[in-house]
Amino acid sequence: MAVIRVELAGRAYDVRVGEGLLADCAAQCGALLRKKDVPIVTDANVSEHWRETVTASLVDAGYTPHFLVLDPGEAAKSWQGLEGVVEWLLGKGVERGDHIVALGGGVIGDLTGFAASVLKRGCGFIQIPTTLLAQVDSSVGGKTAINSKQGKNLIGAFHQPALVLADTGALATLPRREMLAGYAEVIKYGILGDRAFFDWCEANGAKVVDGDAEALAYAVEQSVAAKARIVAEDERETTGTRALLNLGHTFGHALEAETGFSSALLHGEGVAMGMVLAARYSARIGNISADEAARVTGAIAASGLRTEISALGLTCSGKELAAHMLHDKKMDAGTLPFILLNGIGEAYLDKNVAMDDIATFLAQQLD
Repeated sequence: MAVIRVELAGRAYDVRVGEGLLADCAAQCGALLRKKDVPIVTDANVSEHWRETVTASLVDAGYTPHFLVLDPGEAAKSWQGLEGVVEWLLGKGVERGDHIVALGGGVIGDLTGFAASVLKRGCGFIQIPTTLLAQVDSSVGGKTAINSKQGKNLIGAFHQPALVLADTGALATLPRREMLAGYAEVIKYGILGDRAFFDWCEANGAKVVDGDAEALAYAVEQSVAAKARIVAEDERETTGTRALLNLGHTFGHALEAETGFSSALLHGEGVAMGMVLAARYSARIGNISADEAARVTGAIAASGLRTEISALGLTCSGKELAAHMLHDKKMDAGTLPFILLNGIGEAYLDKNVAMDDIATFLAQQLD
């Protein structure tokens, strides 16, 4: 098991990466469980695969797990979904000093973490991410949120978990499409700030997606370590460093919005296309060469991820697609910063991008 420490003043916590952590969750979480009753929020898909394993571990250690099983999918991240979780937790008598367990992917982690942040003005929670995307990205760093009709993750809070257990063995149950979506967040760390890791992803991306144990463990550990470093430096995204983690997300969220935040485009798939667009736009404005942009596209495509937004069959215009970006939570004083590239492994924050040029660029990509 690898242990990556997220260093935050007074609130540091471990991210533990390895196989078998779900079966050992009672021992892993025991120091944080004050009561014998353990509230766990999950979804139906995760419950089917891992409820018995988690239950056996907790019961054998003398705990009584209580599960709230939600319908899978992004629709759970809503006001209604938040209300349901909070009312259930209140009904279970959760106190401020207790810890709620979020067992699932990014949706469960975001929703449960936000519920924990507002319940009795903030109680603890433990992340047990069961998807690749959640293990390498959303479970680490304390961003919690629900969606609005106006856009994705617009209502939320920074609320750090007390512990993250990333069981790489749990990824064996994931459909290939989910593994691909998670891999987008893995290669992101190479593109934005670590050219050597990008080179490794170019050579080993297919192994990660195929579930090769050694490659998967390395990918998760390196990704978590990269995010931990960035979060420690800029927890609340005030200096611009943490904003680099949004590489691909501004473009990607616009694509998600246009497809109705539905299964037509998973979050990681949108991020993958968004990184391609960010690389191509960086080449358009002369920051990088067309060859480098093509290399980013090729590395993402080699894993099996789609790279062309024309494949989505969208009927909107470039201007309409760009308009979705104006609801982005990163809007500041009427301007929208973009994460672009000065090279592979050299992302930067650009606050001077003209939205009319973005609309023109997107129109060309839609053709």
